[in-house]
Order: sequence, then C-alpha cells, then structure tokens
Amino acid sequence: MANRHLARSVVLQSLFEWDFRDQKDGILSDAIVRDAAEFAPGNSDIPFMQELGKGVLSKRPEIDTIIVKAAPDWPLDKISIVDRNVLRIGLYELLFADRSEVPAKVAINEAIELAKSFGGENSGKFVNGVLGSVYKELGEPGKDAVSKKKDDKFNIPFEKMPVVKLGGAIVFARHEGDIYLGLVHDVFGRWTLSKGGLEDGEDVKKGTIRKIKEEIGADIQIIKEIASNEYVATHPEKGKLRKQVTYFLAEAPYEPLALKETGGLDKAQWFKVGEIGDLNFYDDMMPIIAKAVKLIPKK
Repeated sequence: MANRHLARSVVLQSLFEWDFRDQKDGILSDAIVRDAAEFAPGNSDIPFMQELGKGVLSKRPEIDTIIVKAAPDWPLDKISIVDRNVLRIGLYELLFADRSEVPAKVAINEAIELAKSFGGENSGKFVNGVLGSVYKELGEPGKDAVSKKKDDKFNIPFEKMPVVKLGGAIVFARHEGDIYLGLVHDVFGRWTLSKGGLEDGEDVKKGTIRKIKEEIGADIQIIKEIASNEYVATHPEKGKLRKQVTYFLAEAPYEPLALKETGGLDKAQWFKVGEIGDLNFYDDMMPIIAKAVKLIPKK
C-alpha cells in the first residue's frame, strides 16, 4: 500500500474517533499519533497526516456545507460516520490542497478507495457521486491533461464534434387504477429517465426499445415521440461529443424493474405519478416528464 494512501487511512480512522467522541478539541492530533503507531508503524508521513487532519478541521464548516448541497437527499447527520469523513478528506484535498501535489482525480480516487475499504457496500458509489458532482461544478480541473496528440479531440468546434444518438423513454405502467412511472437513479443523487446509445444506422424507435430492455428490464411499447435534446459530453479517448437524445412516451407492464449493472446508475424504481414532485430531478428532465404525463392515454 502506498505511503500516502496508508497515511490517509490513518487520518480517516482518527477523524472517525474525533467525530464519534463529539468532535472534542485535541482528540484528533492525539488520535493520529496513536493510530499511526498502531496501523502504520514505521511510516514517516506523520507530518502529512497531521497537516491533512488539521486542514480538514479548519475547513470543516465550508466542507460540510458543500456536502449538504451536493447530497441533498442525505442530511449530514444521516450519512454514516465513515462516509461523512471520507467526504471531508476528499473534498479538502479536491478544493484546498496544492493541486500540483494532489491532482483533482487523485483526490477523488483516493477517497473512493477509502470508502470501499472502510465503508459499506454502497459507500464507494456514494462518495464517487458526491465528489463527481463537485468536480463537475469546478469545471473538471485536469480533465484535459492529455497528450498534445489528443488535444485536437478536446478543442474541436461544436459543429465538427462527432454526433452520438441516444434513445430514451418516459416509461409508464398501469396498476390497480394508478399510473406509475419507471425512473432510474444515478450516483449523483438524481432521478432521471432510462436511455442508451443507438447503434450506427439503427432505427431510433427499435433502438430505444432495445436499450430500455437492457437497462431496466422493461418490455416497452412506444406510444409517441415526446421531445429531444442535445448536450456536449467529454469522452476520455474520443474527446468532445454531441449527444442527441430522442425521448418517447412508452407503456410497459407493471413488473419489477431489473437495473443493469452500470457505473452511473444505482437503482430503478416505479413511482406513482403523484409522488414524482418530491423527487430530485435534473432541471431539463421535469418539462419532458410533465409533458409526457399529460399525454398518457386514458382508459
């Protein structure tokens, strides 16, 4: 295990103790010395551990405010002690550390590994989602740190960007007199619509039916086209891409949804139409969903 990763794990264990013992002054510094002796004997990075721990505490009010904003579905005191302090370490290094020593992606990856090692089954995804959301808000610093040979892929004008076509659906089902919508939840804490990329030359309706089946296991029947949108995405190898999405209103049987394992989504679920107003959506999704709901055929 690399020295710095081991050092961060010691700081995490010490922050756990500090947090668990009512955040009393003086606990953290003593805990770092004690935990380093027990879990990292011979590690000479004590100054780094102390500096990291001190830095996290000094910026804790700002960091905790960011956590609340980046994970609105999770009150701070409801986040597990491990996950809460992994986020504090990750956000401190992402926002306040010397980027020449700790690049943004290193800060995020180190935090994710800590979450996987010390947290629960979904801790890695949760930490990835929160830090990824903040990273995007920062403008993704360091994302373009590629070789000069690849620079042209990241600086290409909008009109010359490769176009990727996707199909998505507002999936509804009828059950015991109620209308339900099938939605997917991503690692950034938002509910959204199931969608996926189409194959070259594939009919958009047939491709959408195929992708919805693959992603959430629903056999849909397309009713009508609802909307389309376009956005720019960055692929680490292909560079800037124009993604064009066509959304359809589609009906499916009310059966359990089976989410395909993916790094971007963590659940799929049916909701009664009257429940969706309380969910956390991306801003561009609500108008599409609202339009679709009005067009659901009555029986």
